Amino acid sequence: MGWLVKALAASILLCLCFAITESAPKSALVTKLPGFNGTFPSKHYAGYVAIGKDRRKNLWYYFVESERNASTDPVVLWLNGGPGCSSMDGFVYEHGPFNFEQKKRNAPLLHLNPYSWSKVSNIIYLDSPVGVGLSYSKNQSDIYRSNDTKTASDTHAFLLEWFKMFPEFQSNPFFISGESYAGIYVPTLASEVAKGNKNVMITNKRHKTKKVTKPVINFKGYLVGNGVTDPVFDGNALIPFTHGMGLISDELYAETKAACKGKYFDDENPSLECTKNKIKVSREVSLLNIYNILEPCYHGTSLSSSDIGSLPKSLLNLGKTEKPLPVRKRMFGRAWPLGAVVRPGIVPSWSQLLADTGTPCVDDRVATAWLNDPAVRKAVHAKEEKEIGRWMLCTDHLEYEHDTGSMIELHRNLTLSGYRALIFSGDHDMCVPYTGSEAWTRSMGYKVVDEWRAWISNGQAAGYVQGYANNLTFLTIKGSGHTVPEYKPREALDFYSRFLAGEKI
Repeated sequence: MGWLVKALAASILLCLCFAITESAPKSALVTKLPGFNGTFPSKHYAGYVAIGKDRRKNLWYYFVESERNASTDPVVLWLNGGPGCSSMDGFVYEHGPFNFEQKKRNAPLLHLNPYSWSKVSNIIYLDSPVGVGLSYSKNQSDIYRSNDTKTASDTHAFLLEWFKMFPEFQSNPFFISGESYAGIYVPTLASEVAKGNKNVMITNKRHKTKKVTKPVINFKGYLVGNGVTDPVFDGNALIPFTHGMGLISDELYAETKAACKGKYFDDENPSLECTKNKIKVSREVSLLNIYNILEPCYHGTSLSSSDIGSLPKSLLNLGKTEKPLPVRKRMFGRAWPLGAVVRPGIVPSWSQLLADTGTPCVDDRVATAWLNDPAVRKAVHAKEEKEIGRWMLCTDHLEYEHDTGSMIELHRNLTLSGYRALIFSGDHDMCVPYTGSEAWTRSMGYKVVDEWRAWISNGQAAGYVQGYANNLTFLTIKGSGHTVPEYKPREALDFYSRFLAGEKI
């Protein structure tokens, strides 16, 4: 009789295990994608999560299960910046499960990406805030309005609802990641999640119950790539960067440093000489691609065959990576234009920032055409174009206010609370230079526990790393621009994998 009881108990446990692993919403399952003819290496889900008291805000996500072990690998939320840029930017161009191969006439072909971040993690690509990408509100107007505080609150609400829909992932380690303006999104959301978890624990302790009314997110840490952080540190980063990279002369650097007294960001009383010298610096670097100074800048003209013949082969290889789709020569909407420091108040839209310039938009035709294809919209369970409009890399229908100031104290509170943080920088990005990130991480005053050294990927020095107490790490990626996984996919997967696993990079 004992064996029968044991067998019955085992059977019940097995049923429960299957119930847990199969609890993801079947209606959200993505079974095929236009342009890809193979078999997905893991399960994909997509759809909307309604939030708010009236459930009228609808945030759209694309979720890729880990190709290794979905039940135990971390869950990572990815956020692109802007503000107002779709996180499908990261999916298509950076670390998604597919490499997109552009065809002259037909829709792009999709190939499996050997350096997808889904190799080692479950990853959620979220269009946030509402009004960005494929997310929308039923109270839709011509202009969506949001700010840092509301975006963090809404994204936290999304996560709580998402984990209710996917309860089998509640125990997995959870990380938040992003780049560019997500230097604001990530720490503000991380703080909201940490606060929410703490409030749930206090409530449960007060009522002496183990019952949890909200999902407790198993939050472990966060990653920020080339992220805006603090107006002073970000504003002071450019001139030391340009001099260190050999883009301005020793004389101009010395004159500028003396005129500005080593402080290049001063909203109140900049001297005339300081202003003049900063303008000179801007002119000196004006012909460069600010998102990667090694890359050519797209000027809307094509080279003649004679021009091409006279160029060195090394130049012709610029923009080429191990992906079939070359990196884009300009990154419209990816980060701030040169010298545009994040300040409190309304953040200008990209159409406003570029209104007085002749710089063409970036060539993001692959993502734009693919995500506006009705067959793709249907496959990823997104609303049709006639209902919510066209997908744009960065929307011009968002009025966004930066209302949270510097992120440094948030980073301090999070790291002192035990959350792990990786701050990484492509070292040839002139838009959010590594010099600013290096300076503010050093300013935290934490003890150096892993002194500045090269880190290795594929047997080569891939950049440099410095580790601090309280689980704070600063890392550079050699030769990379603003969007690190786009320029250096192999190296990006390497440091990402090691960080998630808690290994030394």
